[in-house]
Amino acid sequence: MSGKNANVFAEAYRRLTAPKPMADQVDLSGRSAVVTGGAANSIGYYVAKALAAWGADVVVTSLGETDTLQSKLCDELRADGVDQGRLVAQPVDLADPLSVAAFAQWHREHHGDELDILVNNAGIFSDIAKRAKTPILAGDGTEVHWRVNFLGTFHLTSLLLPRLQSAGERTGDARIIITSSVVHEKGSNARFFSEPPLPYNSWDAYAQSKLALVHLALELQRRFADQYGLQTAAVHPGDVRSNLTNAGLGQQPVLRMMNRLTSPLQAPFFLSPLQGAQTTIACATMIPLRGGEYYETCAVSRASEETQDSDTARRLWDGAQEWVSSLPNG
Repeated sequence: MSGKNANVFAEAYRRLTAPKPMADQVDLSGRSAVVTGGAANSIGYYVAKALAAWGADVVVTSLGETDTLQSKLCDELRADGVDQGRLVAQPVDLADPLSVAAFAQWHREHHGDELDILVNNAGIFSDIAKRAKTPILAGDGTEVHWRVNFLGTFHLTSLLLPRLQSAGERTGDARIIITSSVVHEKGSNARFFSEPPLPYNSWDAYAQSKLALVHLALELQRRFADQYGLQTAAVHPGDVRSNLTNAGLGQQPVLRMMNRLTSPLQAPFFLSPLQGAQTTIACATMIPLRGGEYYETCAVSRASEETQDSDTARRLWDGAQEWVSSLPNG
């Protein structure tokens, strides 16, 4: 066996046999949370379920079928002997500013002026298997990964931020947890401020959006931790076979078929959504949280060198804030 093949085998064996870290349970009584991207059997689904089971009042969001989502989660909580009244589901489409604004207004009307935990988990991974010649666009003509993963997340966060600041001032421990990915390492700060490279590659676009999300988490910490007690973290959930990756693979008929055929063989090499949720759960609940860091396997890890450029983070913040201000509801 060649050295390269031996290394591949050793890494595969390590991933198969390594213990899967789990978040330690914490009493969340009296705390409130919003978890985005909570479709059934997703990472967000298990984050929302854990927070509710541990005592938090949880609002979980999804693109649609929220009545079904709420029923499923509440049935599972009830079966576990948990007060299912702590959890409700609401629709949010991060690509639609009116949907984001409507959710923020609904949340204030039903949950008041404070929010302890915001888990920004929702995102999109589109056309991952194809080198498209032209960008994949959202409805407003913006590249779809940038529009949903970064701008949509920034928009929702900015609307909920005063509530998080209020909770942080009162308790000293409000939190914003943002799902990024190890794929952020393929992103480049220079690419944020230059013409998009051609031909368009959706994988590169996804990586850029995930790099921007790490910048967002760190910039939020810089701006608000000291004054408001607001702690933030960016999270790599691990290699998860999730709704997101399945949806991306499903866009190509051949790959969709191959994915179905090979899923049983792939399963041992991927985390389940429940396992992938653990680092996010840990960051949302551990006492204390070391804020302003990048986490994986329930512990602080090292993000790419690009994420240490605070000037880039500031420029991204200013640009996104200008965009939000230009919206009719901005």
